[in-house]
Amino acid sequence: MARYKVILAYDGTAFSGMQRQANSRSVQGEVEKALRKLGWKQKSILTAGRTDAGVHALGQVIAFDLGWKHKPANLLKALNAELPSDIAAKRVSVAKADFHPRFDAKKRSYEYRIFCQSQRDPLRERYAWRVWPAVKLSGLHAAAGSLRGEHDFAAFGSATKEDGSTMRRVLRAQWRKLGQDEFVFEVSANAFLYHMVRHMVGLQVKVGQGEAKAEIVKTALLGRNRVRELAPAHGLTLAEVEY
Repeated sequence: MARYKVILAYDGTAFSGMQRQANSRSVQGEVEKALRKLGWKQKSILTAGRTDAGVHALGQVIAFDLGWKHKPANLLKALNAELPSDIAAKRVSVAKADFHPRFDAKKRSYEYRIFCQSQRDPLRERYAWRVWPAVKLSGLHAAAGSLRGEHDFAAFGSATKEDGSTMRRVLRAQWRKLGQDEFVFEVSANAFLYHMVRHMVGLQVKVGQGEAKAEIVKTALLGRNRVRELAPAHGLTLAEVEY
């Protein structure tokens, strides 16, 4: 019996989220179903964290104990053979016996994509939020600067447990322009609150469109009134979890 660490990628479109749900399709549920076909008999896998319904991942991390008699590379192939087409195991490795993908994580990184176009674009809108009017990169940069550092992010999301702290340390918060009309927000932190990144993006887009000044971000950080602007889930991707 050994503990295995697996890096997962998935298209979140058809899932109710990462966490197992009683009456809907989840990433955890599909992974556990695949593992049972390989002889896994535990009650639950360990995960680096939840992702909301519709959120994607390139670097979700899970762990589980399994009596596998072959190499990790063979487990990777076997697991992918059982997983549905919208989930893929990217890497499998043997971890320490007490490794926990959530509690051992030092940094998590997300990406959020938007594009500016007045008309619908069904193919692009699967993985990016279409916004109109167009944003200005200078406004996005100005808004992002206030998010870096250690702050109380209560206005941007809920704690992961009842009465939990809403203090978080954001290590990186920056925007890049891709091509003519696409922008990506890259954000890393020691941990995130529920909906924290989506509220960050929603408020920054408002600044980028000229509907609010960049100071609105600082004001939100100083108060506890929830930011109303919530970007849709489909533009968000969990990029990486570092240990």
